Amino acid sequence: GALLPPICLYFVAASPAARRASRHYLARALGRAPRFVDVYRHFHAFATTLLDRVFWRSAGIAGYDIAFEGVDAVHAALGEGRGCLMMGAHFGSFELAQVLACAIPRLDVDVLMQPDNAQKFTAVMRGVDPSLERHVIVLGRPDTMLRVRDALAAGHMVGLLADRSLRDEDLVRCRFLGADADFPRGPFKLAAALGAPVLNFQSVWRGGRRYTVRFERAPAASRAGVDAAVAAYARWLEAACRDAPCNWFNFYDFWPADTRRAARAAA
Repeated sequence: GALLPPICLYFVAASPAARRASRHYLARALGRAPRFVDVYRHFHAFATTLLDRVFWRSAGIAGYDIAFEGVDAVHAALGEGRGCLMMGAHFGSFELAQVLACAIPRLDVDVLMQPDNAQKFTAVMRGVDPSLERHVIVLGRPDTMLRVRDALAAGHMVGLLADRSLRDEDLVRCRFLGADADFPRGPFKLAAALGAPVLNFQSVWRGGRRYTVRFERAPAASRAGVDAAVAAYARWLEAACRDAPCNWFNFYDFWPADTRRAARAAA
């Protein structure tokens, strides 16, 4: 805890690309030019949630003040008997969903991960909580869809992050924080194909050891309405970013076309 401030200051100073991306994003979310302290708080929030993840896995959530909103939406979705998909973002601590599942009887949460992220996650967490590995579903494998289908059939919640694509394909351009940005269709095509209820999920770090966990029923994603579902998700994420700007951990250029136009105008 005491080492976080100097570590964060170092990374703010030593990471110019991430610092620029943070300033660009914060200007949009805050509606004003960000100060150095705003950028520092952004990095500090990210570092804090990373450290908390390890504490939760090793010692549980005792000592944390966690408020819940929208629990009725969870019960309603699972009550349909088809499991549910839980759409999150690189916002706050998505990890808290799985931690809570360990603490709540009969609540199972599996998480879809990109291969590289799954390897890193497994390497870090294997020594802390070996049981986690069986709740990770790796994207892009021949059995990925089958494992998701089976998890839903067993009444599980299946979580995935829907705010970033690792490939420049199958994207939807949406208005997001005042400019056009690309969001992946993949998570919403998956939801349409499986027909399971969809919840939006966010875990907001509120400072210290305080978090607010929110669930919200998302519009159903039909095969013909995938783009509309993506746009609705972008609006949901925009509202979350305006409510708690330092919780969206995006440290790369999310609006590349807008950035290029600004650079040309300044030249």
